[in-house]
Amino acid sequence: MDKFRIGGGRALRGTVMVSGAKNAALPCLAAALLTSDEVEIAGTPRVRDIVTMEKVLAALGESCTHAGSVTRIVSGHTGTFHAPYELVRTMRASVLVLGPLLARRGRARVALPGGCAIGARPVDLHMLALEQLGATLRVEHGDIVAEAPRGLHGADITFSKVTVTGTENVLMAAVLARGRSVLRRCAREPEVTDLAELLLAMGARIDGVGTDTLEVEGVDALRGARHTVIPDRIEAGTYAIAGALCGDPVTVAGCRPDHLGALLETLRAAGVEPEVTASSITVRRPARLRSVSVTTTEHPGFATDLQAQTVALMTQAEGVAEITEAIFESRFQHALELMRLGARIEVSGRTARVTGPTPLTGATVMASDLRASAALVLAGLVAEGETVVDRIYHLDRGYEAMEGKLNALGASIERFNPGPFV
Repeated sequence: MDKFRIGGGRALRGTVMVSGAKNAALPCLAAALLTSDEVEIAGTPRVRDIVTMEKVLAALGESCTHAGSVTRIVSGHTGTFHAPYELVRTMRASVLVLGPLLARRGRARVALPGGCAIGARPVDLHMLALEQLGATLRVEHGDIVAEAPRGLHGADITFSKVTVTGTENVLMAAVLARGRSVLRRCAREPEVTDLAELLLAMGARIDGVGTDTLEVEGVDALRGARHTVIPDRIEAGTYAIAGALCGDPVTVAGCRPDHLGALLETLRAAGVEPEVTASSITVRRPARLRSVSVTTTEHPGFATDLQAQTVALMTQAEGVAEITEAIFESRFQHALELMRLGARIEVSGRTARVTGPTPLTGATVMASDLRASAALVLAGLVAEGETVVDRIYHLDRGYEAMEGKLNALGASIERFNPGPFV
């Protein structure tokens, strides 16, 4: 199992390029199930989750090829409708094939998905909304079994809580449903807007893109399209935080600063003075880093996927920061590992109280999920001595060549595999 060995205490300087957003690419790849024409998705990062989704599509009869950051999908056997557990067990986003399969093939059998251990992320909101569109659904032997032999029909749907993948799944189903659908209390994340832009290019009829109410007029068929996914705002935010910790300076290029408003506001409150252009953020460590309390919430609020990295940042800030996780109930598993490095963190319910600045010292730590992995790497960059981060397969799900990008800035990170018995 791969690990990172990190030599801490090095300044980072230079420019790091942001990859395409894996959380935008995943629903866009699933959307290829909605047409028999070729769909070309540019900007797809070569991370584990993308490879998994390509395997899921292949199991559903699609032909997937990729060259560089471009993935091409061509429809194959449209009678295939089963996404098996052995493929989807590691990635929650695999549930995104449910809506497209129902809409175009009339049935779907998708294993209940897995993913990071960060708390309950039920798919009941997806299922309830798809039932309103005319599907029948049940859970059988660990699979979601869905059928719509007469096709889907439009409906007025209000989500009981904001759900990103739920919004994406139901939107993809609604574009081929008969008649008009209104989806209310939709997620407004940039990745949802990016999916809608692809669907529009494929011939879908959607109003209200970028708002919490989407109005969809169903069409008979969609065509192929070429689409470039947005830059990864979470990767960009992670490297911006790295710059705040040890930048001399670090420029995060090829990003969308307008997608990172809440983080930039937090960095400014912490004493960091980011220089922002239309496509870059330049950050250096301030002489005095101040503690800032934040609460995660849906976009445009502070992203839950940047919470762990922010906890790592606050270990080096003066004062006490209260980081409240309002999205997931079990997303502070990184706190214990950061404490192994010397961090002073008290977790009570959904809030982590971080007291700093605290000198960190290298140790062996274990990643519990994707963003926790990133937080431990950031901590390792500023810790004295050597830090080993175990189970970085979590990191590989969502960060493209992180060690290469950070090493190019001056970090010392070695990927190694000690073998099965070490």
